[in-house]
Amino acid sequence: MTEVNVPRPARAMRADARRNHERLLREAALVIAERGEHASLDEIAKRAGVGSGTLYRHFPSRHDLLEAVHEGSVEEVACRARELAEAEPPGVALQEWMLTFARQMAGVKGLRALLGSAAAGPATPDGSLCAGRIREAARELLTAAQSSGEVRGDLDAADLLRLVHAVTSAAELAGPGASDETTGRYLALLVEGIRVRQPDAPVEPHKPREVAGS
Repeated sequence: MTEVNVPRPARAMRADARRNHERLLREAALVIAERGEHASLDEIAKRAGVGSGTLYRHFPSRHDLLEAVHEGSVEEVACRARELAEAEPPGVALQEWMLTFARQMAGVKGLRALLGSAAAGPATPDGSLCAGRIREAARELLTAAQSSGEVRGDLDAADLLRLVHAVTSAAELAGPGASDETTGRYLALLVEGIRVRQPDAPVEPHKPREVAGS
């Protein structure tokens, strides 16, 4: 069985409520991994051994459940942004983080749907803590790359996230077997489009490096 890292609920709960919360998260992670973001909430409740009313008490909406399930994946992407910012020049850090983010969205079912609000911008009605974490990571890396003169200035974090989101959607059309390779190729084209180049400088294809653990 797939091992699932279940975050502890933030608020204090009775022992039985905490057990229900953890069972729901564990089963939701498994069902969503099998069937994607449109997985049946009734099936999740049934697998967890609770009623639908209990599920909705803990997670009032599908978005709330998706956010709780994918909190760890989002934090992993945010931590990778910090690591790259400390270890690499700004332009390289941004490029490598875009690849990490795209691979995570392509590889974790339901994550792309959840983070669509990050690409929509901070005013989106279904904005969330997860979307906010991704926007913050993108903004910091992008600002540093723009300040260093490596990335064009007429781009903001929402633009960047929309573009990466679109790349993962386009790569999916190539089919499961080719999607990771295609994602890297499409991102290389995207990177060339946002880089600052000297006039008449040749366009050289960028080959993203392998990310540790990918």
